[in-house]
Amino acid sequence: MSAALAAVDVVVVGAGQGGLATAHHLLRAGLEPGRGFVVVDAADGPGGAWRHRWPSLTMDRVNGVHDLPGLSMREALGPVDPRAPAHEVVPAYFAAYEEVLGRPVRRPERVRQVRPAGPRLLVVTDRARYAARAVVSATGTWTRPFRPFYPGVGTFRGRQLHTADYRGPGEFAGQHVVVVGGGISAVQHLAELCRVATTTWVTRREPVFRAPDAAGALDVRARRAAVAEVAGRVAAGLPPGSVVSATGLVLTPEVAALRAAGVLDRRPVFSRVLPHGVRWADGSEVAADAILWATGFRPALDHLRPLRLREPGGGVLVDGTRAVREPRLHLVGYGPSASTVGASRAAREAVRVVVAGR
Repeated sequence: MSAALAAVDVVVVGAGQGGLATAHHLLRAGLEPGRGFVVVDAADGPGGAWRHRWPSLTMDRVNGVHDLPGLSMREALGPVDPRAPAHEVVPAYFAAYEEVLGRPVRRPERVRQVRPAGPRLLVVTDRARYAARAVVSATGTWTRPFRPFYPGVGTFRGRQLHTADYRGPGEFAGQHVVVVGGGISAVQHLAELCRVATTTWVTRREPVFRAPDAAGALDVRARRAAVAEVAGRVAAGLPPGSVVSATGLVLTPEVAALRAAGVLDRRPVFSRVLPHGVRWADGSEVAADAILWATGFRPALDHLRPLRLREPGGGVLVDGTRAVREPRLHLVGYGPSASTVGASRAAREAVRVVVAGR
């Protein structure tokens, strides 16, 4: 027997940065949890993707965590030890935030599909069915790790893993690890692995290192240019790529030290994977015990497949946060808003449009 159909004004899918920020703005707009809006999340606890970051990633090494609206991390948790594991601190912050919101998140509850149902959208989960006037999808990317294909990849006899599977450098002691990818995660992995293992770093494109601003971060103009680049892809109906990949790598003291030590002497991506390592087009080879794919993620949008949102170029066309092919749907954390600060801003915009259409 199927679950009873519950009428609700707004369904928010996902309780990470974007979903919680959306809930905050819905509450401020006067919608009440329950009939006004529901937040459903597939995880069994707060924290979003931060629950799954590798334990050795500490707060002083994360790529920024923007405060959620209305409650800063410091207000929620007090002073945070910069050496504390991010996978503990950020979920604790999100848990405190959910308490302030009145614990509106229903979990674990996984959305199976969203499809049209007359004047409303039908949201089908593994526990319930909702008829919603609007849906805000804030499902991020963590559940969609991307691994590119290279000839021979299935023949490798060592270990292959993705950033999503990485748990720290200890299990690679004494090994040689090929790290694939040109983003921040790849550099963070190399910084850890080089202490216990030997490494080879390969990227598709030559890495771009950018000087930091006075605060040690990427300067404002570079950040805006990166967001504009991703927004341009989305406006063209193309897959967005990541904002982080468009910014380049900030030349922090740690990164500068890694370059000086030769850890970031990059090679182009190999042409073939061998049972014992990898081979380049010029015939040179490197033996490897493991290949770590720090090759990013793709938007987690499978639950939206019945809405037929994909453009011929493979992306989803959005106007602000609203899906052009389905205006009752808003995407928060997609494309140019795929960062902690971007997701919070997109949440505010989505709620403004949703409330204006009531």
